[in-house]
Amino acid sequence: MSWSGLPPLNSLKAFAAVAEFGGYSQAGAALNVTHAAVSQQVKALEDRLGVALVYRDGRGLALTGEGEALARDLAQGFAAMRRGVEALTGLDATRPVQVTTSPAFAVMWLMPRIVEFQQAYPEITLLINPTAEIVELRPGGIDLAVRYKEGRDLPEEVDAVMVADMVVVGTPELVAERRIREPADLVDLPWLQELGTNEVPKWLTRHGVSLAKPLTISHMPGNLIMEAVRRGDGLSYTALPFVEKEIRDGRLVQLFCDSGIGIYYIKTRPGVLRPPVKAFVKWLKRQADGPG
Repeated sequence: MSWSGLPPLNSLKAFAAVAEFGGYSQAGAALNVTHAAVSQQVKALEDRLGVALVYRDGRGLALTGEGEALARDLAQGFAAMRRGVEALTGLDATRPVQVTTSPAFAVMWLMPRIVEFQQAYPEITLLINPTAEIVELRPGGIDLAVRYKEGRDLPEEVDAVMVADMVVVGTPELVAERRIREPADLVDLPWLQELGTNEVPKWLTRHGVSLAKPLTISHMPGNLIMEAVRRGDGLSYTALPFVEKEIRDGRLVQLFCDSGIGIYYIKTRPGVLRPPVKAFVKWLKRQADGPG
């Protein structure tokens, strides 16, 4: 490698921080220097390379095409450097395992089991990010996701945590004396749906229901839906294991069931997993092999 041909590391770090945080001030805060120092380093890098990397976009900054390409390469390079330093110093073994999953899965499946993990691995810290958004898995960030897909055929490379029947449920009081024989009989009832999803219209469409008017749907975080369902605020389409006890107790009524199509599976970022992440994945698989 020709080391003399590389720009100074500080200018590369400054530009990578600008690309990550979207501005000189934010990058300066991350690097513990002034925004003026970051701006000077980026300008020096542009002069060195002979191309523009950033430009003003309204009140903020945006990357040029060349800037986006360089930012991608630098992100990979600095991530590799971080992994090497953490592995050498042991920091990768002590850094928390960051997990993302849907709020409903976090509350109904993961949290009731988390004490068992903490007892088995007291040295590992978990950071759980419950969100319906698909969060990017990248070095130094989220390590692992438990994601949801619908389908009866599970790809061989996917490790399933739970394969569940998906059901439509509501309270007996909400359903009352209605004659419900097919999914179309539910279109006049209120529905509850997790933020960031479109599961209710998709379920109705899959069952051949054409909507003559918009559904009444309340959108909320998944961890709030089941409490709202129990109050009788609306129907919900959810995994049977989340509501099995309420159905047995008669607090909820199962109206329709799609057998074995709800798949919650493990997704890890590319590359070699850190030992704490491997331990958590191993534990998740054991939970999947156990009851419920």
